[in-house]
Amino acid sequence: MATELEELIGFLSAPSPPVKKAAVDIVRDLTGSEDGLHSLSNYANTVLPSLSRLLSDDKEVSEPAAEALVNLSQNAGLAAKMVEMGLIKIAMDMLYKLGSSITQLLVMLLVNLTQLDDGISSLLQIGDDKMQGLYVMKLVRSFCRSSETSDDPFDHVGSILVNISKKEEGRKMLLDPKRGLLKQIIRQFDSSSLLRKKGVSGTIRNCCFEAENQLQNLLLISEFLWPALLLPAAGTKIYGEQDTSKMPLELGSALSIDREPVKDPEIRVQALEAIYLIALQEGGRRALWSVNGPRILQVGYEDEEDPKVMEAYEQIGSLLVHGSESEEPSTTTSK
Repeated sequence: MATELEELIGFLSAPSPPVKKAAVDIVRDLTGSEDGLHSLSNYANTVLPSLSRLLSDDKEVSEPAAEALVNLSQNAGLAAKMVEMGLIKIAMDMLYKLGSSITQLLVMLLVNLTQLDDGISSLLQIGDDKMQGLYVMKLVRSFCRSSETSDDPFDHVGSILVNISKKEEGRKMLLDPKRGLLKQIIRQFDSSSLLRKKGVSGTIRNCCFEAENQLQNLLLISEFLWPALLLPAAGTKIYGEQDTSKMPLELGSALSIDREPVKDPEIRVQALEAIYLIALQEGGRRALWSVNGPRILQVGYEDEEDPKVMEAYEQIGSLLVHGSESEEPSTTTSK
């Protein structure tokens, strides 16, 4: 005999819209508690496909279904089942379906699913030579276009980009000059959204783990890269002509006027770690000197009060003074 929960899950497929709506609301509410999540996880093989089918329904049903999936996907075991059943493809198809009303929820679902290696591989479309990278290109395009709206449903794409750049295949895809994805992403660093800024800085930082083999591809976009990395580390001082005359225009102009400092210490640390990873390479150090980077770091360090950020400055300072030969291997990992 079916349990109450089995009956409830069965109602998710009911032909009657009011019954289906009532069932999905109850399931969504259950996913909001630990006990509810645990109970539903025992029926993952039926509840997950049922909820995923409801994503294409009207908003009053698709929205609670998407909310339930977002909550359930916070459990790594359930997220793995979702990836296995092809939910990344379903979410991407729904995301670009005309008139979709659950965009933000679908993006948040992708954030959770790409915390798993298999989820990243699925989003990168690894193994599908014809389609590989298509999903990522679509997401980057949406991320860059939607920044002009105040209520931005694609803000969380920055977190997806951080996730996929933890994996070598993801970093290589973002750094591929033919695709030009990292250049588009970096230009979003000017956004007023902290979530978006963090996504961009975390993605750049992770991509810099490829500096040993892909330094040229990083420096190809130095016009955008150096401002995104050095402005957060520049402190609040207005720089004089003696300093700015040795910088490219895009850096010197920004530093010669009063500006809003980057207040979030995590972003400052990420920027400094990215600079460190570039500076580990001889060509990277030369490029940093060529934009008067060490002077910017010196001024920024004098302004800094956060111990973790100061430590990140000191790591670069030591490298610039002594050269990479005498450095211990970096213990930094992509995150």
